[in-house]
Amino acid sequence: METRLRIVHCFRAPVGGVFRHVRDLAEAQAADGHAVGFVCDSTTGGDYEARLFAEIEPRLALGITRIPMQRQIGPGDVSAALRTYRVLKALGPDVLHGHGAKGGLYARLFGTALRRVKRVGRFYSPHGGSLHFDEHSLKGKAYFSTERMLERITDGLFFVCEYEREAYIRKVGPIRTKSRIAYNGLRPDEFIPVEPVADARDLLFIGTLRQLKGPDIFIEALALAQQSANRKLTAVIVGDGEWESNCKNLVAQRGLTAQIDFRPAMPARSAFALAHTLVVPSRAESFPYIVLEALAAQMPVIATRVGGIPEIMGAENPVLCSPTPQGLAEKLITFDANRAALLAAMPNHAELQRRFSLKAMDEAIVSTYLQKR
Repeated sequence: METRLRIVHCFRAPVGGVFRHVRDLAEAQAADGHAVGFVCDSTTGGDYEARLFAEIEPRLALGITRIPMQRQIGPGDVSAALRTYRVLKALGPDVLHGHGAKGGLYARLFGTALRRVKRVGRFYSPHGGSLHFDEHSLKGKAYFSTERMLERITDGLFFVCEYEREAYIRKVGPIRTKSRIAYNGLRPDEFIPVEPVADARDLLFIGTLRQLKGPDIFIEALALAQQSANRKLTAVIVGDGEWESNCKNLVAQRGLTAQIDFRPAMPARSAFALAHTLVVPSRAESFPYIVLEALAAQMPVIATRVGGIPEIMGAENPVLCSPTPQGLAEKLITFDANRAALLAAMPNHAELQRRFSLKAMDEAIVSTYLQKR
């Protein structure tokens, strides 16, 4: 490889799909010979995320720098921004790639400031982020106006799916810089099937326990489905987050304590072995890794029809439903009674391997970096 880049990925929360995306991308870029580093929040994540940082840190030539970063705009942003700028200046990146709203803000503002010293490529991946806001709300209008202004100092936009690109155009406006769709990609070993354990539950929810991911929809849907099912449906909820106590209280209120088990965050493939079907009850998504990971492991999926999920499953797939307890309950009842129909509705495994590889994602992104240098 002739060109070796110094690449810094800037993002706020090292959790969930965004963290997975950045880790995989950084690992692939480091393997290609680039010097890579992270700058992210120090207050988000727990023991599981700490282990993930420890695993990848030896491969990051530019290291990992963690600074307190607030989710919402506030007084703490001033000190966080100053510290972030000093760190980035010391790292001397060729490319600053921001992920999510706050990471994108820092990457583009500080990348522009650093251009007084060297030409820094400024790139942004929304990953849903601010695009989840209602464009008619005051907060949404403020975010989208900011995105429009920041686009003037953006060398390239990366979208993880067509849905995300269309949402950006609808809410922010016509794209006036280079843009590219780079689907989330998986490693070859992730396409090996996962066998369920002997006492596997019927259903699995895995993810951060927060409103957007719909764990309450999952619990309420199971309660509704239970009224019509011929047997007791069982489930496991894997993850943690701000809604954890609320979810446990709701399970108790619906009389499902004996049927729903809670487990802490763990690797996705470990969680897949705990149940027979993945349920994704999200109210909103961009292009969730968890759907790709489950399908690659040959685990069937029932999901809400939101974000880029139909781009993975197929727009008319019968396993898709509205993000409501009633809509999800209907699917749980239907496919519990007809497992063969559920399996038949899953996308072709070989086609998934072709479309959603880590190699394809890495090549699409790095080639765009190089075009803008």
